[in-house]
Amino acid sequence: MMTGFRLNLAPLKEPLGFIKLVEWLTAIFAFGSCGGYSGKNIVSLFCSEGRNETLNATFSYPFRLNLVALVDGDSASSVKFFVGVAIVCFLYAMIALLIYLGYMHVYKDSDFGPMFDFGLTATIAFLWLVCSSAWAKGLQNVKDAVGTKGIISTLALCQRNDIICEVTDFASMRALNVSVVFGYLNLLVWAGNAWFVYKETRWHSQKYAAQHGSQAGRGQHVPPLI
Repeated sequence: MMTGFRLNLAPLKEPLGFIKLVEWLTAIFAFGSCGGYSGKNIVSLFCSEGRNETLNATFSYPFRLNLVALVDGDSASSVKFFVGVAIVCFLYAMIALLIYLGYMHVYKDSDFGPMFDFGLTATIAFLWLVCSSAWAKGLQNVKDAVGTKGIISTLALCQRNDIICEVTDFASMRALNVSVVFGYLNLLVWAGNAWFVYKETRWHSQKYAAQHGSQAGRGQHVPPLI
């Protein structure tokens, strides 16, 4: 068995390799759109005596809001889980592409490679479902905490009857919304990829062979007994 590196770009033209390239790109967009985020909301305090003040509520990844002035809450666990899954997928997709393009002859020559690939791909698809749902809820908690109601419930000054608090300038959270979208997009891509990886395993080949054999058997003509 030849185990040396043999560059072959043909797998990129097939779903097995092309989808891995897509997974590599979508993983980058997933963790890149939230990993370095920083935003600032401006809170305006309107006093009954006519003097107004403004305060800044600055928040950033990993959104430990309880450590930020004026804000309360903590979404660090959900976003770190999300980013962690994305980074693992980025690395695995890159390694899988290397194997597909250089060691496909070794990959297809054993049962272990396709079966391991299928098991890990299916597991990652499930992890995308869990981490995307967790981060979607965590992001909503961030939005609630840095909004007007969240600031009023946290800031003691806002409890006074002679002061009205309101967030008058909101930080753009478009990138964070995009990260959630890419999380669920990754779920769809990895779930679809699991089928194409499954077709490389012996489970699929044995099932196909059994079905083909049974159909061939039914098609045989049995001569009548005389």
